[in-house]
Amino acid sequence: MKRSDMRSGPERHLQANRIVIVAIGDSLTVGYHSPATEGWMEPTPYTTFLERRLGIGNGQQKSLKFEIQNKGVSGELTSEMLARFDRDVLRVKPDIAIVLGGSNDIGWGVAPTDVFTNLASMYDAASKSGIETVACSIPSILGCDLLIPPRIELNEMIKAYCIERRIAFVDVFRATADPRTNGLLNEYSNDGLHLNARGYQRIADTIFEEALEALLSKRIFRSQ
Repeated sequence: MKRSDMRSGPERHLQANRIVIVAIGDSLTVGYHSPATEGWMEPTPYTTFLERRLGIGNGQQKSLKFEIQNKGVSGELTSEMLARFDRDVLRVKPDIAIVLGGSNDIGWGVAPTDVFTNLASMYDAASKSGIETVACSIPSILGCDLLIPPRIELNEMIKAYCIERRIAFVDVFRATADPRTNGLLNEYSNDGLHLNARGYQRIADTIFEEALEALLSKRIFRSQ
């Protein structure tokens, strides 16, 4: 066996011109649709839209090949995400981990500081394993204004931490909220909480444009 074949983690993927991305989160990562408003619909995870942006499966020859693994679990709190982070992210040894969680915590009245502590633990674990982290703010809500301020508080903590630690930050809240009210835009949701297909596509586009495009450009430069 060649020495290069024994490499693990992000370095191995880069040597093979292959980028592995893991997305961890709750129903917003699953791509869940509310059956109460839309009837039963197959999930439309944002990772599917990301695959299209990356050209996965279109047969084009590119300098890098991509694999996206969706590790979303509906209904999870960030404490549960953290409990499985080792199994579902670290052991996969991806090049990039996208973390989107906290909406359920806020809904259950968990303090934003406690939610942030769980998220920061995931960011730190990924960084210590040599994994590039993409930290996402959580989207707003429509029809329950009392739950908007704690979302904003949590998102500000995530943003500040990312600036301090030089972690890629994606502002999903800003991308899907009405700037006048800070409420979730109706065009991206049918129940005021979960997103519709257009909303999940908006998340994918925002993640690509605010984080992945730059991270992947850096990878391509390193591989040349």
